[in-house]
Amino acid sequence: MYIKFFKRLIDIILSGIGLIVLAVPMGIIALMIKKEDHGPVLFKQKRVGKNKKFFNLYKFRSMKVDAPHDIPTHMLESPKQYILKVGTFIRKTSIDELPQMWNIFKGDMSIIGPRPALWNQDDLIAERDKYGANNIQPGLTGWAQINGRDELEISEKAKLDGDYVKKQGFIMDLRCFSGTVLKVLKREGVVEGGTGDTKKGEKG
Repeated sequence: MYIKFFKRLIDIILSGIGLIVLAVPMGIIALMIKKEDHGPVLFKQKRVGKNKKFFNLYKFRSMKVDAPHDIPTHMLESPKQYILKVGTFIRKTSIDELPQMWNIFKGDMSIIGPRPALWNQDDLIAERDKYGANNIQPGLTGWAQINGRDELEISEKAKLDGDYVKKQGFIMDLRCFSGTVLKVLKREGVVEGGTGDTKKGEKG
């Protein structure tokens, strides 16, 4: 019952409040991006939603206009060359994810769930299929994000997403939410240019 009704209700309420309360701060971020690099403030990407249906995910643009669009950051040869100065800050603090509150409000995503894969991340999609993680609503943050985030290899990330599927419920979501707050405050788990790169000694 929680998953089918109350979770959606919580998503609508919290994302709606967030869009209102953070309107001014998000406006300031938009101006900072526009000042540094002319072009759109937001960018959208085709992502994999519930039951592998595609949707457009929105983020603050943290990379230059000429950066490759549909390539995961960890697959870029030298990702730092594409990242804006303000982009480094908003990525490490996860501020670039705030426009996804609109995705949550309109039902593309949930606050808690596996992070939505890019449409062409076949390796991650295939791994998640093993655990049923493509069959639930993707989220702004989730179990994998508080247990390694960008430091994780694809197989590890998918397994953690599967663990979330098995244990999903109010308590699990509360653990993910509180864990995310701590991770953001500590700025842990963000690696520019690598899934599993911290194991190779390359920290962003």
